[in-house]
Amino acid sequence: MVTQIKTSKDVAEFAKQIICEDVSFHPNNDLNNYVVIKTNKPCYTKNQAEVRNKLMNKCFSVCEKEGTDIYAIMLEVCLIETGMDKFIPLPSAVYSE
Repeated sequence: MVTQIKTSKDVAEFAKQIICEDVSFHPNNDLNNYVVIKTNKPCYTKNQAEVRNKLMNKCFSVCEKEGTDIYAIMLEVCLIETGMDKFIPLPSAVYSE
């Protein structure tokens, strides 16, 4: 699990982690609010969501400091990880495995 965000590469890895946890997310949204559709139960415990929210806040800080677009990074990761990049053009070339 990603435990710290220091670079835009870490931002991409964090996005990949959330996607691998089967959560379709938006960077602006509180991770406390996500639920598993089949069960209507939270995706994360309160503590798990708070840890991820803090990491997300750090993602915003790092991207602002580096002058990178958090939305483009996370969208690109999402498209690649879900295979949707075959149908939807990538927003940038910032993420590479």
